[in-house]
Amino acid sequence: MHGLLRRLFAPRWQHPDPEVRRKALQQLDPQQTEQREALMALANDSDSGIQLAALLALDDLNGLLAAYPQHAQDEAWFNALCQRITGVEGHVDLQQRQACASTLTDQRLLNAIAMQGDNLGLRLVALERLTDEEDLVQQACHNSVAAVRHQAAERVNDEEQLKRLLREARRDRQVVRFAKEKLTQLRNDAQWLTDQQAQREHLLAQLEQHARAPWEPLYGGRFRHLEREWQQLSHPPSVSQEQRFHQAVLSCRKTLHDHETQEQARQQSLARRAEAENTRDQLLEGLEETLEGLTHASELTAQDIDSLRAQRQLLGQRWQSLSDLHPPNETTQKRYSQALKQYEQSMEAWQRWQAVSPAVEHALVNNAHDELAEHVATCQWPATLSPPALLVQAQKQLAAQQTAPPPSGLSLNAMTAELDNFEHLLERGAFKSASRLHQRLKPSIEALTGNDAKPLKSRLKHLGARLAELRDWRGFVAGPKREQLCASIDALADDQHMAESALDRHHRQLVKEWKALGDAAANREQSARFRAASDRIHERLAPWRAQLDQEREANLHGREALCEQLETLLSQPAEDADPDVLREIRDKARHQWRHYSPVPREHSEAIGRRFGAIRHRLQALIDQRAEQIAAHKRALIEQVQALQSDTEQPLAARITRTKQLQQEWRSLGRAPKGEEQALWKSFRSACDQLFAQRDAQKHEQATRQQQTLEQLQTIIDEMEGWQPSHAHESAQLETYLASINQLEPLPRNRRSEGMQRRLSGIVRAKRERLSRLDIVSKVQQWHALLPLVNAHLEADQRALNGEGIQEVEIPNEITTHLSTAFNEAHQQRNHARLSATLPLLDEQQRALEEQLARLRVHLSLLALGSVKQRDEPLRLAIQVERLNSGLHTERSKTDELDEVLVALLALGPMPYRLWQQEVNELDNLLGRLARPPQP
Repeated sequence: MHGLLRRLFAPRWQHPDPEVRRKALQQLDPQQTEQREALMALANDSDSGIQLAALLALDDLNGLLAAYPQHAQDEAWFNALCQRITGVEGHVDLQQRQACASTLTDQRLLNAIAMQGDNLGLRLVALERLTDEEDLVQQACHNSVAAVRHQAAERVNDEEQLKRLLREARRDRQVVRFAKEKLTQLRNDAQWLTDQQAQREHLLAQLEQHARAPWEPLYGGRFRHLEREWQQLSHPPSVSQEQRFHQAVLSCRKTLHDHETQEQARQQSLARRAEAENTRDQLLEGLEETLEGLTHASELTAQDIDSLRAQRQLLGQRWQSLSDLHPPNETTQKRYSQALKQYEQSMEAWQRWQAVSPAVEHALVNNAHDELAEHVATCQWPATLSPPALLVQAQKQLAAQQTAPPPSGLSLNAMTAELDNFEHLLERGAFKSASRLHQRLKPSIEALTGNDAKPLKSRLKHLGARLAELRDWRGFVAGPKREQLCASIDALADDQHMAESALDRHHRQLVKEWKALGDAAANREQSARFRAASDRIHERLAPWRAQLDQEREANLHGREALCEQLETLLSQPAEDADPDVLREIRDKARHQWRHYSPVPREHSEAIGRRFGAIRHRLQALIDQRAEQIAAHKRALIEQVQALQSDTEQPLAARITRTKQLQQEWRSLGRAPKGEEQALWKSFRSACDQLFAQRDAQKHEQATRQQQTLEQLQTIIDEMEGWQPSHAHESAQLETYLASINQLEPLPRNRRSEGMQRRLSGIVRAKRERLSRLDIVSKVQQWHALLPLVNAHLEADQRALNGEGIQEVEIPNEITTHLSTAFNEAHQQRNHARLSATLPLLDEQQRALEEQLARLRVHLSLLALGSVKQRDEPLRLAIQVERLNSGLHTERSKTDELDEVLVALLALGPMPYRLWQQEVNELDNLLGRLARPPQP
């Protein structure tokens, strides 16, 4: 019965029949408040035609936009919305229409707005939202506004669409020009890209071929040219091209480094070879000079033989050590062999003489001519070597006593040989030896008889004349020379300012020159004068020579201490001794050995042999430790090579292990000299290959990170352009955030941080907008429940007037589904009416007023954020309640509004007078909350 009455007395715009509601809608005036509310209610009608007519009558563009997605396929909705936005119908201002157009995503609608808009700015806003290039081509060809055509043409980038634009855009030459320029630019860009790729491939092929080629003088210049050409190309290479380039560069640099190492080693080898040759020549020249001096000496002494033996031993040691490093050339080897041969002859002659010298001395004392001749013949003293003084005396005695002619045959041949030797001595200028030989041969040859002796006598006479000529010449030259030497030594003896070392050096030189003159132009006065001056120099140099002897003794003690230290080191060598440290000890020992020089001659050979043995042992220890280090380094190379092929371990772990192996390599000493460079080359090559893999992985990771940032940028741009128009679109925001979470983790750099800050701002803005739209939907839901509220107010007023208490049913015009909270509030309102004491007591009246005022103040806080001064106590109480309720759960503004509206519906029974006092302010506050957020 109640439903029938309600249908009978309900307004026609609430009639169940859509046709009745449509006719009633045409009679409603939006200028009147109650009829406008009816139109607003019809804007949510279930019939799409009625809903569209109500929105058009209200001129509600926002409503049309909000409802358009559900009716996008309806042509009437499309035409109506298009006419409202383009300005053909309605009275919406331009700014609002532009704002609405900036939020549209429907391409068909945007196309229509760009074609039919009544304002250039509106058309450009719609054009900016177009994304399909076919639509842009359509606008560029057929839009009636030139500015729109030009902007649309500027945004076309696809080659096929540009060709279409060039064919169809005949009415606008500037559009045609845009299309031609872009097509030309695209072709140029494509050609440029092809050229860049071709150049990179060509350079890569040349660089890879260059990496495989052996070194040549122009290798480094060619490599730098190719590398510079690669860097000058502006288009970035691909990942595979970058890897190929990096590998080729490593190979080229390895070739250059290997050549530099080899060249440096070759230069060092040449320098060492030149130094060895120079040292070898100096040693050999010293031995040759000593042997030559023995040939021209007045007599041979044991001191001369000892000096020769020591020099030979030193030469042998140094020659062998130098030959182990660098073998001598053929000429130097021949000189060395000749010098050794001459040395061996001299030493053998001396040993023979040492064996017969006691017998020769005994025969001279006993005047035993036959024994003396036999012993002299046994000695076989070489004619090229100066004889000892005792042998000279024996030869003189034999020459004086030899009067009998020598036997024929063999004796004549011997005499001929002696004459040949005599002639050879004259040619050499050995006057003293030639004179002795002449004195010995002259009696023997003159005693010969017969025709066979005549040639010998004639030759002896001729050679004697040459000897006399040589004697005269020596006397002619030696006389002034002796006088000069006497004057020089007198001046040297009288010079009190010359240093002792220089004095000794000049004195020795003068004595050597004096002895070299022999007996040429000799006289007793000059000899005595020279000897007296020499004695004075000896007396003056006596303290200095004593000091030199002390220094020699000190140097000897220093060499002995050095040998003892090295022997102590070698007796207990450390197992992990560093060969570099041992090499440093060896070099310093050599330097100290040279520093402790000279030493006494009688101890020089023994201490030299001792130091040589120690040095040999030290070098053996160095070689042993260097070989151990070489074995260790070969093991490190094998480990690095194993890391290259170990795909089970991550690359980062392998790189870390490689760096540890590099540190271990640096902590080791040097391997043997010929092997260190080869080991280092292998180790470095293996490490470079691992680092090349790391660089390639980093480049690939950087590329992935760049792609990730580009994807994030795309999502951020899409989110920024997305403007939600309904609260239920929050799922789209969560979809965006889920897409962003899939890109985690993001790279850490300035660009990523900036993008994240921008994303946080966009997300916060979108959440605020969705929250505001949710509030708008709550207010709209309250407006939809106004028939139910009015029904409760009418029932409350009838009950308060005593006209009977009745339960209010949900009106039929409320088509929206009531939430659980509102349904409970509806039941609570009915129960409050049924259980209330009527009429209301004053206390109940004041309680209702206080609760209604409290809800108004709460709503004012939500809408305005402030209240009037008279409502300040209520604001404080509400703030305390909000703080207490927010301790455990976070309450949003939408939840608070929902609670206020539910409480407002449940509050009753409400006198109509009390409601009328507050309803206007409540409507104003809800109107503020119902304002849609600006984009």
